[in-house]
Amino acid sequence: MTNKKTDRRTQILQALAQMLESSPGARITTAALAKQVGVSEAALYRHFPSKAKMFEGLIEFIEESLFSRIHRIVQDESDVMVRIEMMLTLVVGFADSNPGMCRLLTADALAGETERLRVRIAQLFDRIETQLKQVIREADLKQGLRPAMGVAPCANFLMAVLEGKIRHYVRSEFKVKASANWSEQWAVLAQNLMLNR
Repeated sequence: MTNKKTDRRTQILQALAQMLESSPGARITTAALAKQVGVSEAALYRHFPSKAKMFEGLIEFIEESLFSRIHRIVQDESDVMVRIEMMLTLVVGFADSNPGMCRLLTADALAGETERLRVRIAQLFDRIETQLKQVIREADLKQGLRPAMGVAPCANFLMAVLEGKIRHYVRSEFKVKASANWSEQWAVLAQNLMLNR
């Protein structure tokens, strides 16, 4: 019984992500979602007490996907520039693979939803930025490198690039991948990001 319930929850979240992808700019209603899943609205509410909880389920998936991998990158990779590149590439790659989720990351799909969801998305980006700051700080200790513009401005600049790539992907209605031109862009960023002590 538990497996069936878990499977239905997953099915609902997958349908929601698919609707976010296939209807850019549209507001998702529980009636439309129930129809997509092939259940009644009442059945949706047996698995999730509210639409906000459904969105939270997707945000949890994003957090788990990104932060488990970021943690591995930090553990396994010692070179600071490679770490930064891998972290940023992970996020743009995740965006490419999960277009519907990008509408959550840009808060585009959260208009009219509870404030708590927008706060949670902001916290997700803050966590990535904090992780970048930590990696950038370690550059001096481990490799004698210092950021060209200070730790906080450097991390903030990288976040602006990331968020811009994701927003552009959403704005293009998923036609221009977040990773488009990424290797060339990273090469230029990498040349100017760090200075030798």
